[in-house]
Amino acid sequence: MKILTVEEHILSSNEEQAKKNNDRLNEHGILAINMMSSPGAGKTSLILRTISGLKTKFRIAVIEGDIASTLDADKVNQHGIPVIQINTASSCHLDAHIVGKALDNLPLNDLDLLIVENVGNLVCPAEFSLGEHKKVILLSTPEGHDKPYKYPLMFTKADAVLINKVDLLPHIDFDMSAFLQGVSALNSDADLIQISCKTGDGLDKWFSWLEAKIAK
Repeated sequence: MKILTVEEHILSSNEEQAKKNNDRLNEHGILAINMMSSPGAGKTSLILRTISGLKTKFRIAVIEGDIASTLDADKVNQHGIPVIQINTASSCHLDAHIVGKALDNLPLNDLDLLIVENVGNLVCPAEFSLGEHKKVILLSTPEGHDKPYKYPLMFTKADAVLINKVDLLPHIDFDMSAFLQGVSALNSDADLIQISCKTGDGLDKWFSWLEAKIAK
C-alpha cells in the first residue's frame, strides 16, 4: 500500500506539471510531440528526416532524452535546430518536471513544433505525460509484429503509430496484418503510417500528418 501511495503522489505531481507545460506551449502556439519507441527503432533518424523535410515551413526544436551521451543531440545541432539534451542517468523515461526545465532554455517565441525524443523503451514513457499534445509511437519491423500484444499501454495511448524500416519487409518475418490488427484492437483511433527513414517511403504522409496537427 505504501508503494501505491508513493506512485500515486508521483503521478499526481507529474500531471500538475504537465498541465503547466501544456498551457505554456499553448500560449506560444507550439505543437509538442512526445516520440516514444524501443532503442534502435529509428527515432533520431525520423527526427532528422522531419527537420530536413519541414524546416523551411516550420520553426522546429528538439528535446533529446537519453540515459547518457549527447550523440543524438549533436546530430540535431548540426542542422542548426535548437536542441536540449537531457541525460536521465538511471531513469527509463522523461517526466514533466524535466521537460519544464528544458522549456526554460528554448526560444519559445520562435517555435512552431517541438519534438521530444523520449528515452528508448516501450514501458515507462507511456505512463508519464510531459504536457505534449500528441503521443507518437515508432516501431521498426525487425522488432516483430507482436509488440502491441506485449506492450498494450504504449499503443493504447498513441495518437499515431509509425512502422519504420518497411524496406526490410521482404527479408524478415513481420506479419503486418497481425500488427495492424493488434493496434486496432487496442486503439482504433490511432493513425497508422508505414515509413522507411532509409528510403524515404511514407515520409510524405508523416509530414502531412504533422502539418495538419500544427495547422489545427
